[in-house]
Amino acid sequence: MKRQIPRLLIVAILSFILGGRILASPVPQPGSMNASQVNYSTAGTVSSTGGVAEIVESVGPAVAYIEVTHTSSTTRIQPGFWDWYFPQQQQEQKGTGTGFIIDANGYILTNQHVIDGASKVAVKLQNQNQSYSARVVGQDHDLDLALLKIDASNLPVITLGDSDVMRIGDSVIAIGNPYGLDHTVTTGVVSAKGRPITISDRSYRNLIQTDAAINPGNSGGPLINMQGQVIAINTAVSTTAQGIGFAIPINTAKNVIQDLQDDGKVTRAYLGIGMTEITSESASQVNIDPSTQGVIVNQIVEGSPAAKAGLKAGDILTSIDGETVSSASKVQEYIQNLPVGQSVTIGILRGGLHLNLTATLMEKP
Repeated sequence: MKRQIPRLLIVAILSFILGGRILASPVPQPGSMNASQVNYSTAGTVSSTGGVAEIVESVGPAVAYIEVTHTSSTTRIQPGFWDWYFPQQQQEQKGTGTGFIIDANGYILTNQHVIDGASKVAVKLQNQNQSYSARVVGQDHDLDLALLKIDASNLPVITLGDSDVMRIGDSVIAIGNPYGLDHTVTTGVVSAKGRPITISDRSYRNLIQTDAAINPGNSGGPLINMQGQVIAINTAVSTTAQGIGFAIPINTAKNVIQDLQDDGKVTRAYLGIGMTEITSESASQVNIDPSTQGVIVNQIVEGSPAAKAGLKAGDILTSIDGETVSSASKVQEYIQNLPVGQSVTIGILRGGLHLNLTATLMEKP
């Protein structure tokens, strides 16, 4: 028994040493890239499949700090002068936001509300002392997207991912400039998808919800997956809760980037109607069964495709191109995905009669 103890002790020591070496061995991260490996002279795409730190080092140089200036004129009465003397004074207010480079030649994507009404837009990039003057190439209020351009080339670019494949619970990283603190990193998960929210006069219909911390100044910054790809654009935060932020799916932006670059705006088709959902209360007002499938038309825009087609307030919109109407948002989404000039067949219920009308879509003013 005494002879066995040294042997067991030797085996235990060897096991500890070997085990310690195995655990201490670095696990290789496929495709990871350090900031020092980013080639600024090549218009390459920056991406990574490493851990959070590796991803941040890789994509950080493609995240932009945006500073906007709003100029307003004020009047005041100078003491000691007559009341009719009102000198004009220019006042400037500064604001900050975030953007990210989507093209090596200086195209930057951000939120429209970041640059809305700005008299000047400046962009700063990581590890660069100079500030670039940016021009707004295109913007869209409804989607809250804006495309900027700076005079630069061979810039690092973030890969645009696929927001449709993101799952609730997937890990994400937010990089931005909250309260002017540039390149601040927070982490979290996708908390929910398809969230509709309304802020002031802007209605978002399909946002990604995340618990990654988002604060004023983060707007327009990238929400990144664990492959180093942008899957959403950080946009809003709940002021009545903690850890609830919202971001625009990157697939929404990818569908309109070319329009913003070519036309300076997003061209949409529109029908020109106001709609309300069918409820027990609204159904009684138009004298229909509450179980009726469709939406109630409550407004017709003068001179619109709907007006020209003969739609009237009080009509029940039951189908479009043979597809049953389930909600007002689905009608709006369907119409906006069609090209201007497209004809649609609209099924309505009017006075107990089913009618089909044809409308030719026009560009939304």
